[in-house]
Amino acid sequence: MSRGEEEQSSASPVGQFTMQRYTSLVSLTMFAFPRLRFVLVGTQHPGNIGAAARAMKTMGISRLVLVAPECQLDEHAYRRSAGAEDVLEAASVHTVLADAVADCTFVLGCTARTRRVAFEELRPAAAASQILANINAAGEVALLFGRERTGLTNEELQLCHVAVHIPADPLFSSLNLAAAVQILAYEIRLASLDAPSAPLHSTSGFRKTPASHAQLEGLFGQFKQTLDEIDFHKGRAPESAMRKLRRLFAKAELTQQEIRLLRGVLSDVQRIVMLKRQRDT
Repeated sequence: MSRGEEEQSSASPVGQFTMQRYTSLVSLTMFAFPRLRFVLVGTQHPGNIGAAARAMKTMGISRLVLVAPECQLDEHAYRRSAGAEDVLEAASVHTVLADAVADCTFVLGCTARTRRVAFEELRPAAAASQILANINAAGEVALLFGRERTGLTNEELQLCHVAVHIPADPLFSSLNLAAAVQILAYEIRLASLDAPSAPLHSTSGFRKTPASHAQLEGLFGQFKQTLDEIDFHKGRAPESAMRKLRRLFAKAELTQQEIRLLRGVLSDVQRIVMLKRQRDT
Protein backbone atom coordinates (compact mmCIF):
# COMPACT_ATOMS: atom_id res chain seq x y z
CA MET A 1 0.00 0.00 0.00
CA SER A 2 1.33 3.45 -0.95
CA ARG A 3 1.58 6.29 1.54
CA GLY A 4 -1.32 8.10 -0.13
CA GLU A 5 -3.49 5.01 0.06
CA GLU A 6 -2.54 4.55 3.68
CA GLU A 7 -3.55 8.12 4.56
CA GLN A 8 -6.82 7.75 2.65
CA SER A 9 -7.58 4.51 4.44
CA SER A 10 -6.98 6.00 7.89
CA ALA A 11 -9.28 8.91 7.07
CA SER A 12 -12.17 6.70 6.00
CA PRO A 13 -14.99 5.70 8.41
CA VAL A 14 -13.68 2.13 8.37
CA GLY A 15 -10.19 3.34 9.20
CA GLN A 16 -11.48 5.55 12.01
CA PHE A 17 -13.54 2.71 13.47
CA THR A 18 -10.53 0.41 13.34
CA MET A 19 -8.38 3.04 15.06
CA GLN A 20 -10.98 3.48 17.82
CA ARG A 21 -10.99 -0.24 18.43
CA TYR A 22 -7.20 -0.32 18.38
CA THR A 23 -6.98 2.57 20.86
CA SER A 24 -9.49 0.84 23.11
CA LEU A 25 -7.55 -2.40 22.99
CA VAL A 26 -4.20 -0.73 23.68
CA SER A 27 -5.72 1.07 26.68
CA LEU A 28 -7.19 -2.16 27.99
CA THR A 29 -4.01 -4.16 27.49
CA MET A 30 -1.83 -1.52 29.16
CA PHE A 31 -4.03 -0.80 32.15
CA ALA A 32 -6.54 -3.58 32.70
CA PHE A 33 -5.04 -6.93 31.79
CA PRO A 34 -2.41 -6.60 34.54
CA ARG A 35 -5.37 -6.80 36.93
CA LEU A 36 -6.38 -10.15 35.44
CA ARG A 37 -4.64 -13.32 36.55
CA PHE A 38 -5.00 -16.84 35.21
CA VAL A 39 -4.62 -19.30 38.08
CA LEU A 40 -3.63 -22.91 37.38
CA VAL A 41 -4.39 -25.19 40.32
CA GLY A 42 -2.51 -28.44 40.89
CA THR A 43 -1.15 -28.71 37.35
CA GLN A 44 0.66 -32.01 36.84
CA HIS A 45 2.48 -31.64 33.52
CA PRO A 46 5.02 -28.85 32.88
CA GLY A 47 4.23 -28.85 29.17
CA ASN A 48 0.66 -27.84 29.96
CA ILE A 49 1.87 -24.85 31.95
CA GLY A 50 4.09 -23.78 29.06
CA ALA A 51 1.29 -24.18 26.52
CA ALA A 52 -1.08 -22.24 28.79
CA ALA A 53 1.46 -19.41 29.03
CA ARG A 54 1.67 -19.29 25.24
CA ALA A 55 -2.14 -19.23 24.95
CA MET A 56 -2.30 -16.33 27.40
CA LYS A 57 0.39 -14.26 25.74
CA THR A 58 -1.15 -14.54 22.27
CA MET A 59 -4.20 -12.75 23.68
CA GLY A 60 -2.27 -10.11 25.63
CA ILE A 61 -2.63 -11.70 29.07
CA SER A 62 0.59 -12.11 31.01
CA ARG A 63 -0.21 -12.67 34.69
CA LEU A 64 0.13 -16.37 35.50
CA VAL A 65 -0.32 -17.82 38.98
CA LEU A 66 0.45 -21.42 39.95
CA VAL A 67 -1.17 -22.98 43.01
CA ALA A 68 0.35 -26.15 44.46
CA PRO A 69 1.80 -27.30 41.12
CA GLU A 70 2.75 -30.96 41.00
CA CYS A 71 5.63 -30.37 38.60
CA GLN A 72 8.59 -28.09 38.00
CA LEU A 73 9.02 -25.55 35.22
CA ASP A 74 11.53 -27.61 33.26
CA GLU A 75 12.63 -27.61 29.63
CA HIS A 76 9.28 -29.08 28.57
CA ALA A 77 7.46 -26.06 29.97
CA TYR A 78 9.77 -23.61 28.24
CA ARG A 79 9.67 -25.51 24.97
CA ARG A 80 5.87 -25.53 24.92
CA SER A 81 5.73 -21.83 25.83
CA ALA A 82 7.22 -21.04 22.39
CA GLY A 83 8.14 -17.43 23.04
CA ALA A 84 6.17 -16.88 26.24
CA GLU A 85 9.13 -17.57 28.50
CA ASP A 86 8.63 -14.19 30.15
CA VAL A 87 5.15 -15.25 31.30
CA LEU A 88 6.62 -18.38 32.90
CA GLU A 89 9.46 -16.52 34.57
CA ALA A 90 7.09 -13.92 36.04
CA ALA A 91 4.63 -16.53 37.34
CA SER A 92 3.96 -16.49 41.08
CA VAL A 93 3.58 -19.71 43.05
CA HIS A 94 1.31 -20.29 46.06
CA THR A 95 0.69 -23.35 48.18
CA VAL A 96 -2.88 -22.32 49.11
CA LEU A 97 -5.53 -21.13 46.66
CA ALA A 98 -7.05 -18.64 49.10
CA ASP A 99 -3.72 -16.81 49.28
CA ALA A 100 -3.52 -16.60 45.49
CA VAL A 101 -6.87 -14.79 45.23
CA ALA A 102 -6.94 -12.94 48.56
CA ASP A 103 -6.92 -9.47 46.99
CA CYS A 104 -9.35 -10.32 44.18
CA THR A 105 -12.80 -8.78 43.93
CA PHE A 106 -14.08 -11.25 41.33
CA VAL A 107 -13.12 -14.93 41.07
CA LEU A 108 -14.31 -17.32 38.36
CA GLY A 109 -13.77 -21.08 38.26
CA CYS A 110 -13.72 -23.12 35.06
CA THR A 111 -15.55 -26.42 35.36
CA ALA A 112 -16.26 -29.14 32.82
CA ARG A 113 -19.10 -30.84 34.67
CA THR A 114 -22.36 -30.01 36.41
CA ARG A 115 -21.98 -29.63 40.17
CA ARG A 116 -24.44 -30.39 42.93
CA VAL A 117 -23.57 -27.09 44.51
CA ALA A 118 -25.68 -24.31 43.00
CA PHE A 119 -23.47 -21.94 41.04
CA GLU A 120 -24.23 -19.25 38.57
CA GLU A 121 -22.78 -20.80 35.43
CA LEU A 122 -21.60 -18.64 32.55
CA ARG A 123 -20.44 -19.45 29.05
CA PRO A 124 -17.05 -18.00 28.05
CA ALA A 125 -18.42 -14.94 26.22
CA ALA A 126 -20.63 -13.94 29.16
CA ALA A 127 -17.75 -14.57 31.56
CA ALA A 128 -15.49 -12.33 29.47
CA SER A 129 -18.02 -9.50 29.67
CA GLN A 130 -18.21 -9.78 33.46
CA ILE A 131 -14.44 -9.95 33.72
CA LEU A 132 -14.07 -6.71 31.79
CA ALA A 133 -16.82 -5.05 33.82
CA ASN A 134 -15.00 -5.89 37.06
CA ILE A 135 -11.67 -4.76 35.65
CA ASN A 136 -13.34 -1.55 34.56
CA ALA A 137 -14.37 -1.02 38.18
CA ALA A 138 -10.68 -1.22 39.19
CA GLY A 139 -11.09 -4.75 40.52
CA GLU A 140 -8.59 -7.59 40.66
CA VAL A 141 -9.92 -10.61 38.78
CA ALA A 142 -8.85 -14.26 38.91
CA LEU A 143 -9.83 -17.02 36.49
CA LEU A 144 -9.19 -20.49 37.93
CA PHE A 145 -8.34 -23.64 35.97
CA GLY A 146 -8.24 -26.99 37.73
CA ARG A 147 -6.21 -30.16 37.45
CA GLU A 148 -5.89 -31.94 34.13
CA ARG A 149 -7.90 -35.00 35.19
CA THR A 150 -10.19 -33.90 37.98
CA GLY A 151 -10.51 -30.12 37.61
CA LEU A 152 -11.36 -27.93 40.58
CA THR A 153 -12.76 -29.45 43.75
CA ASN A 154 -16.10 -28.32 45.16
CA GLU A 155 -14.22 -26.68 48.01
CA GLU A 156 -12.13 -24.68 45.53
CA LEU A 157 -15.22 -23.67 43.58
CA GLN A 158 -16.73 -22.39 46.83
CA LEU A 159 -14.11 -19.64 46.68
CA CYS A 160 -15.51 -18.43 43.34
CA HIS A 161 -18.26 -15.96 42.57
CA VAL A 162 -19.34 -17.78 39.41
CA ALA A 163 -18.48 -20.89 37.41
CA VAL A 164 -17.51 -20.90 33.74
CA HIS A 165 -18.45 -23.80 31.48
CA ILE A 166 -17.22 -24.34 27.92
CA PRO A 167 -20.08 -26.09 26.07
CA ALA A 168 -18.08 -28.84 24.38
CA ASP A 169 -19.61 -31.92 22.78
CA PRO A 170 -21.05 -33.98 25.69
CA LEU A 171 -19.85 -37.17 24.02
CA PHE A 172 -16.25 -35.94 24.17
CA SER A 173 -16.15 -32.92 26.45
CA SER A 174 -12.64 -33.23 27.88
CA LEU A 175 -10.56 -30.20 26.90
CA ASN A 176 -6.81 -29.95 27.24
CA LEU A 177 -5.84 -27.38 29.88
CA ALA A 178 -4.13 -25.11 27.37
CA ALA A 179 -7.14 -25.33 25.04
CA ALA A 180 -9.45 -24.17 27.83
CA VAL A 181 -7.06 -21.33 28.64
CA GLN A 182 -6.95 -20.35 24.96
CA ILE A 183 -10.74 -20.25 24.65
CA LEU A 184 -11.19 -18.02 27.69
CA ALA A 185 -8.27 -15.78 26.76
CA TYR A 186 -9.68 -15.37 23.25
CA GLU A 187 -13.13 -14.45 24.52
CA ILE A 188 -11.63 -11.84 26.84
CA ARG A 189 -9.59 -10.43 23.97
CA LEU A 190 -12.64 -10.39 21.72
CA ALA A 191 -14.77 -8.62 24.32
CA SER A 192 -12.02 -6.05 24.82
CA LEU A 193 -12.20 -5.05 21.16
CA ASP A 194 -15.64 -3.61 21.78
CA ALA A 195 -14.78 -2.15 25.18
CA PRO A 196 -15.20 1.61 25.74
CA SER A 197 -12.14 3.62 24.76
CA ALA A 198 -12.14 5.55 28.06
CA PRO A 199 -9.09 4.86 30.27
CA LEU A 200 -10.12 1.78 32.17
CA HIS A 201 -7.55 2.31 34.89
CA SER A 202 -9.36 5.38 36.15
CA THR A 203 -11.44 4.81 39.28
CA SER A 204 -13.18 8.18 39.24
CA GLY A 205 -16.92 7.72 39.33
CA PHE A 206 -16.72 4.56 41.42
CA ARG A 207 -17.70 5.74 44.87
CA LYS A 208 -17.48 2.33 46.51
CA THR A 209 -14.72 -0.24 46.42
CA PRO A 210 -15.62 -3.90 45.77
CA ALA A 211 -14.86 -6.28 48.61
CA SER A 212 -11.80 -8.45 48.17
CA HIS A 213 -11.81 -12.22 48.47
CA ALA A 214 -9.99 -12.01 51.81
CA GLN A 215 -12.64 -9.62 53.16
CA LEU A 216 -15.42 -11.95 52.02
CA GLU A 217 -13.70 -14.90 53.68
CA GLY A 218 -13.45 -12.87 56.88
CA LEU A 219 -17.20 -12.20 56.70
CA PHE A 220 -17.98 -15.88 56.08
CA GLY A 221 -15.78 -16.90 58.99
CA GLN A 222 -17.59 -14.50 61.34
CA PHE A 223 -20.97 -15.64 59.98
CA LYS A 224 -20.07 -19.26 60.72
CA GLN A 225 -18.91 -18.39 64.22
CA THR A 226 -22.06 -16.35 64.92
CA LEU A 227 -24.42 -19.04 63.63
CA ASP A 228 -22.67 -21.57 65.86
CA GLU A 229 -22.97 -19.26 68.88
CA ILE A 230 -26.73 -18.76 68.45
CA ASP A 231 -27.26 -22.47 67.70
CA PHE A 232 -28.77 -21.64 64.33
CA HIS A 233 -28.15 -25.08 62.84
CA LYS A 234 -29.88 -27.04 65.63
CA GLY A 235 -28.22 -30.30 64.72
CA ARG A 236 -28.29 -29.76 60.96
CA ALA A 237 -25.13 -29.79 58.86
CA PRO A 238 -23.63 -26.27 58.99
CA GLU A 239 -21.92 -26.73 55.62
CA SER A 240 -25.22 -26.52 53.73
CA ALA A 241 -26.18 -23.17 55.25
CA MET A 242 -22.73 -21.73 54.64
CA ARG A 243 -22.78 -22.80 50.99
CA LYS A 244 -26.10 -21.02 50.52
CA LEU A 245 -24.81 -17.90 52.26
CA ARG A 246 -21.74 -17.90 50.03
CA ARG A 247 -23.93 -18.08 46.92
CA LEU A 248 -26.19 -15.32 48.25
CA PHE A 249 -23.38 -12.89 48.96
CA ALA A 250 -21.55 -13.76 45.73
CA LYS A 251 -24.61 -12.57 43.82
CA ALA A 252 -24.82 -9.42 45.95
CA GLU A 253 -21.36 -8.21 44.84
CA LEU A 254 -20.66 -6.68 48.24
CA THR A 255 -18.56 -3.57 48.65
CA GLN A 256 -16.02 -3.00 51.42
CA GLN A 257 -18.46 -0.64 53.12
CA GLU A 258 -21.19 -3.29 53.11
CA ILE A 259 -18.78 -5.87 54.52
CA ARG A 260 -18.01 -3.54 57.41
CA LEU A 261 -21.73 -2.99 58.02
CA LEU A 262 -22.51 -6.71 58.07
CA ARG A 263 -19.57 -7.51 60.31
CA GLY A 264 -20.67 -4.75 62.67
CA VAL A 265 -24.12 -6.34 62.91
CA LEU A 266 -22.58 -9.76 63.55
CA SER A 267 -20.29 -8.31 66.21
CA ASP A 268 -23.31 -6.88 68.03
CA VAL A 269 -25.07 -10.24 67.85
CA GLN A 270 -22.00 -11.95 69.28
CA ARG A 271 -21.76 -9.34 72.04
CA ILE A 272 -25.41 -9.84 73.02
CA VAL A 273 -24.95 -13.63 73.09
CA MET A 274 -21.89 -13.25 75.32
CA LEU A 275 -23.74 -10.91 77.73
CA LYS A 276 -26.66 -13.33 77.94
CA ARG A 277 -24.34 -16.20 78.76
CA GLN A 278 -22.66 -14.13 81.45
CA ARG A 279 -26.06 -13.34 83.03
CA ASP A 280 -27.10 -16.99 82.90
CA THR A 281 -23.98 -18.19 84.73
